[in-house]
Amino acid sequence: MQVQVQPYLFFDGRCEEALQFYGKQLDAKVERVMRYSESPEPPMPGHQVPGDKVMHASFRIGDTQVLASDGFASGKPKFEGVSLALTARDDAQAKRFFNALADGGKVTQPLVKTFFSSSFGMVSDKFGVHWMVIAGGPS
Repeated sequence: MQVQVQPYLFFDGRCEEALQFYGKQLDAKVERVMRYSESPEPPMPGHQVPGDKVMHASFRIGDTQVLASDGFASGKPKFEGVSLALTARDDAQAKRFFNALADGGKVTQPLVKTFFSSSFGMVSDKFGVHWMVIAGGPS
């Protein structure tokens, strides 16, 4: 088996909403959703999560598989110290992705032309996930 490193995002109760958002805004394709109610194992002591919440999900953005969960559904997702780099095929797609992620989120670096890319910007989406959107090579 080939070694892989994959992002695993914990949305603390908003995973279903995130899957729909990324499907619509980033053309993500949901591959699998497993809910807590489907688990053959009893819940972990002290962690009663509603059965309709997502225990595990996988979705694909382009060639990349991203894993996700509601975790313990505490309602307090935190995404700190990590950004997902989203490489667009061209400037138009970069602009579409960036604007979609910025809707309800927070722009930390506007999408601009740089010495290393024809389009580069940084944004935290409405779930708090940090993204770096990039298109093209050196300008």
